[in-house]
Amino acid sequence: MARITLEDLDGLGEEAAAGGGGDGDEEDEQERGRLFAHWEAVASTHRVSLPRDMAGPIVQMTRHNQAREPVPYVTLSQREKSEEAAYEERRYPAGKWACVTKGEPMYEQSISMSFMKLMRYICKENSVGCYLGMTVPVLNEIHLTKEGTELEREVVTAYYLPGEFQQNPPVPMDPEVRITERPPLRVITRVFYGMTTEETILREIALFWELLGSTDTVLRETYIVAAYENPSIPQRRNEIWFICRAE
Repeated sequence: MARITLEDLDGLGEEAAAGGGGDGDEEDEQERGRLFAHWEAVASTHRVSLPRDMAGPIVQMTRHNQAREPVPYVTLSQREKSEEAAYEERRYPAGKWACVTKGEPMYEQSISMSFMKLMRYICKENSVGCYLGMTVPVLNEIHLTKEGTELEREVVTAYYLPGEFQQNPPVPMDPEVRITERPPLRVITRVFYGMTTEETILREIALFWELLGSTDTVLRETYIVAAYENPSIPQRRNEIWFICRAE
């Protein structure tokens, strides 16, 4: 499957808005074709094919590219270094998330396949039959092997339900998309930029441990990669989350 994630939508929102001023079915079809061709090119770099049924969700997500609801949280503390935030401790409240679990040979394949399922759910394949709205970040929960040198294959990709749907989440049409009530979460986070691959994730985890130092307050086997879209900066924003142990 193609790696079609929030990251890849970054450059398209303003472009689609600028080019979407026409009216009529012909203009809509041209926009769909243009966007789908772009995603086919992205897919080809990963040597995978893009399903035709992704054209609709891609258009929907692109048209709503600037309207994103942040996942709520409270900042507990910040550690600064050279006048920049080195890392930050946050608390996220309990909430309902739509989750997909995949265990493909490559990390990129797992998050791609999961996020395409979530895109379909967000855009229309739900019990209310309409676009639900995008929230950020999308979380990818990962686990390290006992040796700590590789990622385990299974990745959980999670999308936070917008506030208006928290009490009554729309039911997914895809049985692989499950609605989960996740408990409150306390994390220590650090920003990094660029692509997210197994190599870059392992490097960022190692760098974060060097910065944080020896501590038993966070888990060592389970981490979260938080993915954001941010078209205002040239590089893509991500975060590594270290999960604090229960108090």
